[in-house]
Amino acid sequence: MITQVSEFLIFLFPETKHLVIKYWYQHLAGKYHLREWTFMNYGYADLNGDLKLTLREDDEVDRYYIQLYHYVASVTDFKDKKVLEVGSGRGGGCYYMARYLKPSQLIGMDYSHNAVDLCNRLYTLPNLRFRYGEAESIPFPDHSFDVVINVESSHCYRSVPKFIREVARVLKPGGFFSWADLRWSSGIRETDRIFRKSGLRLIKEEDITPNVIRALEMVHTEKLNTIQVHAPKYMWKLMREFTGTTGTKVFNAFRSRKKVYLSKFLQKV
Repeated sequence: MITQVSEFLIFLFPETKHLVIKYWYQHLAGKYHLREWTFMNYGYADLNGDLKLTLREDDEVDRYYIQLYHYVASVTDFKDKKVLEVGSGRGGGCYYMARYLKPSQLIGMDYSHNAVDLCNRLYTLPNLRFRYGEAESIPFPDHSFDVVINVESSHCYRSVPKFIREVARVLKPGGFFSWADLRWSSGIRETDRIFRKSGLRLIKEEDITPNVIRALEMVHTEKLNTIQVHAPKYMWKLMREFTGTTGTKVFNAFRSRKKVYLSKFLQKV
C-alpha cells in the first residue's frame, strides 16, 4: 500500500518525482564507485543481425549497454563534431562514444553532482568532459552543438517539452537530436505530440521494446550477481526493480506492453 501511494504521489507531482529520482541517483553515484559499473541503461539486443559493432575485448562485458548507445548514435556521423549527452549518468556511454566515434568534443551533462564528479575522476580523454546541468535549463549558449543525444533519461524530467525546447536552442542549424527512452503505453500519443510541436524535423522513429526485453534477459544473471556481491541484502529487491531484472514489475511491464521503449531521430532545420 505504501509503495502504491508513493508511486501515485510521484506521478501526480512532477517536482516530487524529480527530487526523489535525483536523490536516488545522487545516492548511487556517491556510494557505489565501482569502475565496472559504468552503464545504467537497460540495453539493446540486435535481433536481426543489422547492428554491426566490433568492440575491444575489455568492452565486451558491456556489449548490450553499449549497443543501445551505438543504436542511438549511429544514425549520424560524430567524427569531428561537438556532441552533448544530456543525462550522462555514470559516463559509460560517453566514454564509449568518445573513443569509438571520435567527436572533436563530447560533453556529458547530468543533474547529479556526485555522478559528474565520479565521471571526471574515472575518465580522462582529451575530447571528453563532464559537467553539472539540468535538462530543462541546459547551461550552454545557443547553437553550441552539432549533435545532442539523450538515452533513457527523459522519463525523470519535470518537463519534457522544456527539455526539447532547450535541445533545439543549443543545436546548431542542421544539427541532430537522437533520443531513446521508455514510456507508459498510455502516454505514447502525448510523447508524439510533444515531439511534433518541437520544431525539429522527424527523420526516423522506432519501437525497440523487443530489443530491450531481449537485452534484459541476456544480462539478468550478471546483474543479479553484481547486486548480491556489492549491495546490502535489504537493497536487493529495490536494486532488482531499478535494473529491470526478469520477473520484476519493470520487466513485466515491457513484456505486457504496458510500457514501451521508443526511439526518435530529429534534425533542426
